Amino acid sequence: MVDSIDDQRRTDPPFTGGERELHEAWLEYHRTTLLLKCEGLDVAGLRARPVPTSLMSLHGLVRHMAEVERNWFRRVLAGEDLLGGIYWSDERPEGDFEMLDDEMFADDLAVWEGEVAKAREIAAAHELDDTGVRRGNPVSLRWIYGHMLEEYARHNGHADLIRELVDGAVGE
Repeated sequence: MVDSIDDQRRTDPPFTGGERELHEAWLEYHRTTLLLKCEGLDVAGLRARPVPTSLMSLHGLVRHMAEVERNWFRRVLAGEDLLGGIYWSDERPEGDFEMLDDEMFADDLAVWEGEVAKAREIAAAHELDDTGVRRGNPVSLRWIYGHMLEEYARHNGHADLIRELVDGAVGE
């Protein structure tokens, strides 16, 4: 049986409303879901990679989503000239998932929260049809919202499985 995650920080998006309101509500829902999937675990649980063929861990997913938030909102939509990644580099292309021993979840969670806050700020200053540039092509905020929902939904599915394998906790 799958339990519902009952937490006041995560609210169901409205069933009706404008396009932007729905996009933003769903994105907040998924951001909170990732956070809740990580809560209650110790360092070993957060860093666990229970699928032998994958580098994914809950800690790594938070780091990866910080990179995703940064890329789409700051680099693409706002046009910030950001060199490299937060965690990855040419020498460590999987650096968001390949953590070093001294990298702490609380620090990386704060980075993710900062990138989410910056993404909200940037999005609030744009209309859905406003565009940024990715690889020479225009990309609208509308498209970015759709992609972010897909990205979080996919990785929250990974988080569900990882969490279940780590400690048996399940929840939608």
